[in-house]
Parts: sequence; structure tokens; C-alpha cells
Amino acid sequence: MATPKKPAAGKPSARKQAESRAARTAAPPQLADVRAQIDGIDRRIQELIAQRAGFALQVGKAKGKLAAAVDYYRPEREAQVLRMVVDRNEGPLSDEVLVHVFREIMSACLAQQEPLKIGYLGPEGTFSQQAVLKHFGRSAHGLPLGSIEEVFQEVEAGNADFGVVPVENSGQGTIQVTLDMFLTSQLKICGEVELLVHQYLLSRSGRIEDIERIYAHPQSFAQTAGWLRANLPRAEKVPVSSNAEGARRARGADDAAAIAGESAGHVYGLKKVIMRPIQDDKDNTTRFLVVGRQIFPPSGHDRTSVLVFIHDKPGALFDVLSPFARHGISMNRIESRPSHNAKWEYAFFIDLAGHVEDEGMKQALAELEKDVAQVKVLGSYPVAVP
Repeated sequence: MATPKKPAAGKPSARKQAESRAARTAAPPQLADVRAQIDGIDRRIQELIAQRAGFALQVGKAKGKLAAAVDYYRPEREAQVLRMVVDRNEGPLSDEVLVHVFREIMSACLAQQEPLKIGYLGPEGTFSQQAVLKHFGRSAHGLPLGSIEEVFQEVEAGNADFGVVPVENSGQGTIQVTLDMFLTSQLKICGEVELLVHQYLLSRSGRIEDIERIYAHPQSFAQTAGWLRANLPRAEKVPVSSNAEGARRARGADDAAAIAGESAGHVYGLKKVIMRPIQDDKDNTTRFLVVGRQIFPPSGHDRTSVLVFIHDKPGALFDVLSPFARHGISMNRIESRPSHNAKWEYAFFIDLAGHVEDEGMKQALAELEKDVAQVKVLGSYPVAVP
């Protein structure tokens, strides 16, 4: 017997549609009655959240006395819970909204033990901070840091439990400094976050005719190049370390503006939005990686990232790709970078479908090691949940 197909996110089931038609033909409800029903539902929701928090504490006790909050965190379990949320959803709320709600519940429950400390490229108000909030929730403790290199250093030193760093943009490609850090760092990739990035033009005055200079991260200038050419071709473009830093610097003058997210405008007092959004690609998305100190078990829908150092010989790239093809492993992405070991020697960053504990992945990596200089598994982690 065929399994009933789950309705698309936000699309009501047949039962919901029937209830909706019945509601439209019935007498209009009294406002006080509707509010009373909502109050009752809210009480039940609150009771269930309290029960969930209690069971979360029992999970902690079952694990025994652990050293820190990071020892209680299981990204593979969170991913499984969120996928079940998406599978159950019949609307009217979207998958993204429900995932956000459950992420915050899980974040608050975990923080009963101790809040996770998450390093990110600061200052406060960056897109990296938004990625932290999306992945870890607001109960985690964010640590704004001055550079991507510093994020790696603080996680390696144990001052942060995890770090969140940008790795690629859908329109502008790879963040090279992040890839280069993996050449020497021993950190592992524990997760990924995909963030839809809306670039706003913000200023103190809100008047586009006043703007003589614009502050932004170089990536944001690249993502908005077409709009800037058409609308502010003579304005000076001043690159800064982050969009939040640009917002901080632009708040002091009426002839300055910043390209940043709306949250940066609120943090730094640039509440006048000259134009939104101004990125050239309406689906402008940045992918972030979560870095930590260990690889976690499979979640059931995972990605593995590896770094392969090759011998300088004919057919070297063919030797890299062949084992994965033989074992039916899909490759999501490949990029080469100078290895920094020797002149004209390269390393390949490869994203693969599956987990390093999968039998096919084990065999492919074992075969690969025979034909290349070195294979470094950067991490196996859950594929991003919307």
C-alpha cells in the first residue's frame, strides 16, 4: 500500500482544507472566544515545553558527569529532530518558521546545562552572527572575534566550543582565507548553515543624494556591484573588515553609508534604510561552516569534506576522483588551492555526499590514500536544514 505523500511546506492537507471551508461557512466567531482558545493552547504549549526541558535534563543525567556544555551537544541528533519537524509540517506555517521555533526550544533546553560558546567573525551585527543564531539559537553565547583566523584559534584553544565561519557565496564563490585555514588547522567541520543574505544600503540621514562614501566588506561590494554602478557610480568605496564595522564607521557622518544587514543598522544606529535589498542576485546565499574539535556520528543525511594533497604527475586529478565514482559517491564541490608545502603543489578541497563512517566512503578513502600524497578528512556533518 502506497504511503500518503506529505503536502508541500505551507500547503494544507485535504483535512485542513475541509476544516477551512467549514469555518468559512459557519457563523463568525466571537473575538473573546477565539482569544480564550488561543490562551488555552498557549498554556498547553508552555506545559509541553516545560516537560521537554525536564526530559532534556534527564538526558544530561543519563550521560553522566561531563566536563562542559560541548560534551552534551549532539548536532546529528538536532538535525534528526529538525528533519522530523519538516516531515510533519502540514502548514500553515512554513518549514523555515517551524525549524526556527524548534531550534530555539532545543537551544534553551541545552543551555540548562551551560550555554555553548560560539566564536564568529565580529563585531556584533555581522552576517556571521546571524548564522550563529540560525544554527545554535539565542541561548548560545556568541563570541565576536576580529578575524576568521582568530575564530579558528579560539576554538583550538578551547576558549570557544565551536566557531562559525563563511566558506562560500552563491554569486561570488569561495572565501579563500577559510579554506587556507584548513591546510594547517586540526579543527573538524561539525555542521553547515545556509543564510539568505539581504544587503541593505543604510545611513544616518536616509538620503541617497547625501552619500559620498560607502563602507562595506569587499564581498558585499562584489555582491552589489551592479546596483552601485547604476545608482552611486561616483561614491567612494571604502573596504572594511566586516559590514558591522562599516555600519559603526558610517554612523558618524551624514555623507557616509554602509552596506550591511538590517541587524547591523539596529546595533549601530543606522536606522534609515536608503534602499533594500540591493544585492544583484535576489537569491544571494552564503554558506557557513561550523568548526569544532571532533567528528560526530552520522545523522542520516550528511556531507563529508576532505582535503587531498596530490603528487605532481599526469592523471593526478583522475586518481582523486576515480575511487568516489567507483563506489557511487556523489561529489558536491571541488576546488584547488596552493598547498603551501612546495611551489606549484596543490591541494583539492572536496565535498562528498555521505558520512565518513559509511562503508562505501571508507573504501573510497582507503583506495584514494594509495594514489595521492595525503588525505585529510576535514569533517562529516549534517546537511544544512532550511
